Amino acid sequence: MLMAHPVILGHLVEQYETLKVLHAENGSAESRQRMDDVAYTLCVSTGTRDIDAALIAARHRLPGARPEDDSLLTA
Repeated sequence: MLMAHPVILGHLVEQYETLKVLHAENGSAESRQRMDDVAYTLCVSTGTRDIDAALIAARHRLPGARPEDDSLLTA
């Protein structure tokens, strides 16, 4: 499976997190659609099926991530 470059994944994670805040603040249809689009792109780029798994996979590919570090996983 092809994986996106870590820089691209970092930008996608940043975009998703920013859009999530924007949507929480104003709840516009535009921000929701853009957030869904970025979530889809993250899922495709990481070979996952949901945004939570995609975010974890993307973060593990970012520079400085340690494979044994599970601090990003929620309990």
